[in-house]
Amino acid sequence: MSAPGLGALSVAQLATLVSTGRVSAVDAVRESFARAANAGAGRDGLNAILWSDEGAALGEAEAADARRSDGSDITPRRLAGVPVVVKDSIATLDLPTTCASRMLDGYVSPFEATVVSRLREAGAVVVGKTNMDEFGMGSSTEHSAYGPARNPLDRTRVPGGSSGGSAACVAAGVTRIALGSETGGSVRQPAAFCGVVGVKPTYGRVSRHGLVAFASSLDQVGVFGRTVDDAALALEVIAGPDPLDATSTDTPVPSYRGGSAHVSDGLPLRDVRIGLPNEYFPESLDPRIKAHVDAAVEHLRIAGARVAPVSLPHTSVAIPTYYVLAPAEASSNLARYDGVRFGKRVSSDRLRAMYERTRSDGFGPEVTRRVLIGTYVLSAGYYEQYYRRAQEVRALVARDFATVFESVDLLLTPTTPTTPFPLGSVTDPYEMYLHDAFTVTANLAGVPAMSVPVGRVDGLPVGAQFIAPHFEEALMFRAAYALERALGAEMSQ
Repeated sequence: MSAPGLGALSVAQLATLVSTGRVSAVDAVRESFARAANAGAGRDGLNAILWSDEGAALGEAEAADARRSDGSDITPRRLAGVPVVVKDSIATLDLPTTCASRMLDGYVSPFEATVVSRLREAGAVVVGKTNMDEFGMGSSTEHSAYGPARNPLDRTRVPGGSSGGSAACVAAGVTRIALGSETGGSVRQPAAFCGVVGVKPTYGRVSRHGLVAFASSLDQVGVFGRTVDDAALALEVIAGPDPLDATSTDTPVPSYRGGSAHVSDGLPLRDVRIGLPNEYFPESLDPRIKAHVDAAVEHLRIAGARVAPVSLPHTSVAIPTYYVLAPAEASSNLARYDGVRFGKRVSSDRLRAMYERTRSDGFGPEVTRRVLIGTYVLSAGYYEQYYRRAQEVRALVARDFATVFESVDLLLTPTTPTTPFPLGSVTDPYEMYLHDAFTVTANLAGVPAMSVPVGRVDGLPVGAQFIAPHFEEALMFRAAYALERALGAEMSQ
């Protein structure tokens, strides 16, 4: 097969061809860089990729090809030769890890994130680090110190955030899979905006070692895939316990790709109960988005699922709860960027002035806003009024999910209340925060969720979201496989 055709292969197909020597890893990586150039993924185009080193990536691929040729590599590589991009908040040894912030401009980590190590062990080659909202704080990838990323389906619009660069790369065909991170929907929302698959696993399912912290009780590494199968394979590779992350669990990782075996069945979801939360279908929801989600529901019914309305009554307080808890944790985590230990330093003859100048010059306005909010809600006299109360409400949100999953196996909702909006059009911070209205609840409860494309409105993608009980990613993927097959060409219309 000629290299120009490699981009059309699934991740599993490409890895098989590389493993068997019918395609070289060098060709796969070289073509990924060519697709990035053709798509204008760099700083002068989509601005989706911040850092890359083609020579180093090709060198890694050449070494892999050599090991296969001389027989020294006898370990099966599930991602052999597969190019992948990684969000700029996930530590790598060979490329900068800046979190799209001037505070970490030029910083190269002395260690590698566990998820990146697992990708490499599976044979994948990292071809770039992707643009993001600074320190993960945003829903549009407009809050990057290196300029906004653009949506490859309409370059006048945002790709979503904060993992917008990763989503844009998958949508543009640069890679079939990518890593992102989530604190309140930062994988699922850009997946919906870019028309790709985005998965947030159960909290603890994937190691956070090497993920730069925003809000540690909410942060997770997630995956993007061009298809459900691409995403399933990527998650299988990175999931599992890690002694370097005390929050990771030893819950066995099943085969997420096993859900594809049910697709050939005439009723692949015959034993699955799916709930439609009333709170996620408000009257204000764009009727065109609702129409696509309704069509997806009908396909699920045809596949054998039993569908019924349900309620998650504390959904309405999820946004204010999140925007107390996440900034509070951010103010604590970002206190380490003080100009002393690492990162940017703006010199002064007084220590306090050095702190102030470093943080004022290093952090952008959105990060500054959230740090100030977080410091306020944790301060003496306000802790009980805000932070402790938000923790109590978070428990109620989690209880809503526990209760509803006693009567249904999965939930289906719209992923976002709108299609991707024009660059620069949302200037009110609170209006921006509302774009996470359908995603933050899963982070607050720690349950797995994923977005799958279900159609387009005026050429712009619409995503539907599956939410599952803790550690039931396999069931979630099973439903996603069935929906993807049922929709077929409708997913791009």
